[in-house]
Amino acid sequence: MFSPETGARPLADGASSTASEIGEVLVSEQDLQRRVRELGQAISRDYEGRRLLLVGVLKGAVFFLSDLMRYIDIPVEVDFMAVASYGSATDSSGVVRILKDLDIAIEGRDVLIVEDIVDSGLTLQYLLRNLGSRNPASLEVCALLTKPERRKVELPTRYIGFEVPNQFVIGYGLDHGERYRNLPYVAVLQR
Repeated sequence: MFSPETGARPLADGASSTASEIGEVLVSEQDLQRRVRELGQAISRDYEGRRLLLVGVLKGAVFFLSDLMRYIDIPVEVDFMAVASYGSATDSSGVVRILKDLDIAIEGRDVLIVEDIVDSGLTLQYLLRNLGSRNPASLEVCALLTKPERRKVELPTRYIGFEVPNQFVIGYGLDHGERYRNLPYVAVLQR
């Protein structure tokens, strides 16, 4: 973890970063793995006997999805979407463009969107509308993190890992300028 003497934090490979941008750790590596296991177990129970498709939202959800799948003990398929929302570097406008669409048809399928974080909810609202128009049997959301203070639209999120405060967070797939995704914990970005 964080070393107060050097200001260094370990990265996933054991190297350390003295980046002053890495602030307070909000969710430790141990807490992440414990909660991801619990979510995987709940999903396994809830979708028992059903044909589940996990839809990972690139790039941030890759780490979470990868770990989550290891704790799901029913057969699942996986596909990915990549979306870009227009707005500032830290705020979504809700105007979304699909950069990579699904390869698998979802009509009649049980679909679980796997997101890294639900912030304003605008991008997720778009995804739910878009995927819902394709007639899945069911469409639910599993989000690692949620920021209730930032929500502009209320959305049904069936599975939630952690609520975090209204701060910009990095680590475990979440980035700032494509950096810090490889941190094994979730921390506040200091600017």
